[in-house]
Amino acid sequence: MNGVDAWGFATDRPGTAQDARARTPGPAAEPGHAPSTTAPDTTRRAPSRPRSAPGGTDHEPRRTARAALTRILEPGDETAGRWVREMGPVALWRMLSDPDAPPPPGASPAKTEGLRLRAARARPAADLDAVAALGGRFICPGDDEWPGQLDDLGDARPLGLWVRGTANLRLWALRSVAVVGARACTDYGAHLATTLGADLADRGWTVVSGAAYGVDGAAHRGALAATGATIAVLASGVDYAYPRGHTELLGRITEQGLVIAELPPGDHPTRSRFIQRNRVIAALTRGTVVVEAELRSGSLVTARRALTLGRFTMGIPGPVTSSLSVGVHQLLRDEAAVVTGADEVIELVGSIGDLAPGRPGPTLTRDLLDPVATRVLEALPARGGADTGRLAEEAGTPREATQGKLFELLSLGFVQRCGDRWELARRAE
Repeated sequence: MNGVDAWGFATDRPGTAQDARARTPGPAAEPGHAPSTTAPDTTRRAPSRPRSAPGGTDHEPRRTARAALTRILEPGDETAGRWVREMGPVALWRMLSDPDAPPPPGASPAKTEGLRLRAARARPAADLDAVAALGGRFICPGDDEWPGQLDDLGDARPLGLWVRGTANLRLWALRSVAVVGARACTDYGAHLATTLGADLADRGWTVVSGAAYGVDGAAHRGALAATGATIAVLASGVDYAYPRGHTELLGRITEQGLVIAELPPGDHPTRSRFIQRNRVIAALTRGTVVVEAELRSGSLVTARRALTLGRFTMGIPGPVTSSLSVGVHQLLRDEAAVVTGADEVIELVGSIGDLAPGRPGPTLTRDLLDPVATRVLEALPARGGADTGRLAEEAGTPREATQGKLFELLSLGFVQRCGDRWELARRAE
């Protein structure tokens, strides 16, 4: 079915996750929050501040509750996501904040105790004020700026996103591509990632990555160098620069692009949070490109999550002798598409008509010969020579025509004459 998909692109690709989302209603509104029926407003707004939730100040209750839950629940916890969907964030926060309340459905005593210990330390109003002091904000499902494609994660979707930067996240994510890969990349991988990031940004696409060393950082720098759009998705709070060596890079991304995270200000990364961060990168973008990856690389987790979400998954091949390309090559053997540059990436993820230009090889003088001259030239032996009569027989052309073509080939430097015999010129050999 032709039409416009949920990303705002014309499409003739039936059966994809994007098409299904465009044809079906979005997730049911959470308890206590009616879905918006008006067109999205792309202007920036200060968060509304009605009455407070338990433990909050003057922030809106639903936003305060979701902010609190980002400090209590781990990213990607599908069981907790089901609680939020069924109970609503305000009710769940109240339940976890009250030691006398019953535990959430199906929660073990040990898990309930751990969550309540975290709930006792949660200060969502302070977190909201802290991100506002940084010039940032906290956006929730249902907000105008919320990227609807994150709802494809189901109960594993983020509770909300902490954001720094002035751009509109939803609009930037509509035309976005993830570029991920090895941290300890080679010069080849760094060059490819930088070039790809710059070329995508130059074509008006947002480059999304995880701000890690190696390919991630190179892709961000390429986009920044092209004065384009880039989004860094962190596994920590938006004010926690990790890795430390990318403090300056994250500062530049905050000024020119967006830095987003599921975790509240000041929270630190862990191994599991890096893995869960990858699902956000995969869901947020129209496609994921892997540039260099070992078999156990975290970038392959991003790529395979993109596959399960119905996103385009691509890989740039490398030397078959390089251990840093083994993971990419395995991905290409499975389901990913081979790409070598931004044009080929955009051909896959873009709208109809975004075709990569052809890449013809160089035109040689021999390519310009007419068919008769080509047959005469091919009739000449590789070693030694032959007279005109023999060449006419081999080429299957009349003697007079063969003679004329031999003189043409002589003037072009393909053959040389030795008495009554003809042989290939040295350069032709």
